[in-house]
Amino acid sequence: MERNFLLTIEYDGSDFYGWQRQPGVRTVQGELEAALSKVCGKPVTLNGTSRTDAGVHALGQRASFKGEYGIPTDRIMVAANNILSGGKRPADVIGDVRILSVEEKPLNFHARFDSRGKKYRYIINNSSEPDVFRRKHCYQIMKPLDVKAMQNAASYIIGTHDFACFQSAGGQVRETTVRTVYSLEIFRQGTDIVIEIAGDGFLYNMVRIIAGTLAEVGLGRRDADELKEILKSKQRQRAGHKAPAEGLYLVEVYYE
Repeated sequence: MERNFLLTIEYDGSDFYGWQRQPGVRTVQGELEAALSKVCGKPVTLNGTSRTDAGVHALGQRASFKGEYGIPTDRIMVAANNILSGGKRPADVIGDVRILSVEEKPLNFHARFDSRGKKYRYIINNSSEPDVFRRKHCYQIMKPLDVKAMQNAASYIIGTHDFACFQSAGGQVRETTVRTVYSLEIFRQGTDIVIEIAGDGFLYNMVRIIAGTLAEVGLGRRDADELKEILKSKQRQRAGHKAPAEGLYLVEVYYE
């Protein structure tokens, strides 16, 4: 009997060439499919919700797969995580990718097509001294950032807009570049400045370009009010730089 499974996955993207399976390089999808195929005894092909780039991390990536598999649902996560960790002991030793949950869904469910939105987090370490141990997990800006100015700029981004100005070239061609940003919060957490953004969908590199543009506002290189004109322009060259992949985390995927 055919079954359909939804996975919730976390990973440290530092040593991956992104999510999407590619020949000859290590990817999150490739690692997971190899482990799950061993566990299920048949080839597994995952449908992920977000094709995160090299270096991008995830706290709550989602992916689904279906087929005629006899293994109990509650055994998939345990067995796959054991393979992903290299079969190391003790059991709490883990690798850089881990399945957090597995649930069975109706056969017509698809992790990507049924998604109703996503939440991302971007972390900037705004300390006066660099931290060598965090270089793969945040964007390090040592000059002081004006969080209030960044928050003012962010207010222009919330809502439904044409976000063409925040899209990198080279991504999948979309029917429309109109998206809705439900929320965009910026706050300090110790020496970190955290940017959290949720919306119904995101264009290629959209969150990283927004983060880079907001960082330029925080550094005083742009006025907060410029965001209004940048959005109207629909021109990528009007927006700021693309912030590094290392600071980006996929936090959550929403379903109805």
